[in-house]
Amino acid sequence: MSANQGADTGPELTIILAGGTGVFGRHVTRALTGAGHRVMSLGRGAGNDIVADILDRNALLRAVDGRHADAVVHAATALRKPPIRHRDMYPTDDLRTAGTTNLVAAARVVGAHRFVAENMVFGYGYGDLGDRPLTEDAPFGRPHPDPAFDRHLAGMRAKEDLIFDVPELAGVSLRFGLFYGPGGATEAILDMLRGRRIPVIPDDGRVVPWVHLADAADAVLAAVERGRPGAAYNIADGSRVGFNEAMVRTAAAFGLPRPPRVPGWLFGAVPYARAVMRMNLRVSTERAARELGWRPRFRTLDEGLRAMAAARVGAAR
Repeated sequence: MSANQGADTGPELTIILAGGTGVFGRHVTRALTGAGHRVMSLGRGAGNDIVADILDRNALLRAVDGRHADAVVHAATALRKPPIRHRDMYPTDDLRTAGTTNLVAAARVVGAHRFVAENMVFGYGYGDLGDRPLTEDAPFGRPHPDPAFDRHLAGMRAKEDLIFDVPELAGVSLRFGLFYGPGGATEAILDMLRGRRIPVIPDDGRVVPWVHLADAADAVLAAVERGRPGAAYNIADGSRVGFNEAMVRTAAAFGLPRPPRVPGWLFGAVPYARAVMRMNLRVSTERAARELGWRPRFRTLDEGLRAMAAARVGAAR
């Protein structure tokens, strides 16, 4: 049992989990079922309990007709590897806008009284946001002068507005740091590091928030059980590590070659990747600790990476 899960978790809930068969969704399923809740995964693949594309409103509503759920969790994403170009984010942008709209309609059909949505700290903006940790009261999803970035920010803003604007749904938004952990993007990163296909630039003191997938899943459980309606929560560990240094530390933790260092101007052709690599963003997680009782079991990126590497060594024996 996680430190974030109390012995008395209350009555069993039935939860529809969009994206339940994805990498993050599997972590969330383990957290929810481990606390005694029933999970129905929702997605396009045949392995889901409810087979439907959340971008197809009519098909989704037909698929949930006649079902009951106490809560809906939107953890669906189209990302299978770290995004490099703006267009890599477009399918996820659509899931945040049209997908959330359709899931809210489905939540009403099944009689859900709670809706928890995965979001991202990048909603605070792309760029240098200073060294002061931002609380959830800071502007989120503000329009950006560059239409390409504005599309992503609008999606993150809409994903919150859509669930907060429905009085009968106790909407809760979790603004996650960058995910790392077993499976998914981390595996892709490790493959790229092996081939020395991830170049890095100096961070120059910049940091971005990080969170282990298992800790992020614990936050979803806490939000389902204890989240305050209409509240957003920053979910990140205590790392003070920039994107580039994180790649260096990941390589070191797994005994892989150090990523080659290159000048920043080489990323001019991929402005999305360049923006992420040059971001400077710190967030406060005080609200999540106070209201959700959430604290990461992996306090830093280094702790989580060491645990991952040790698990691999143990599995290989």
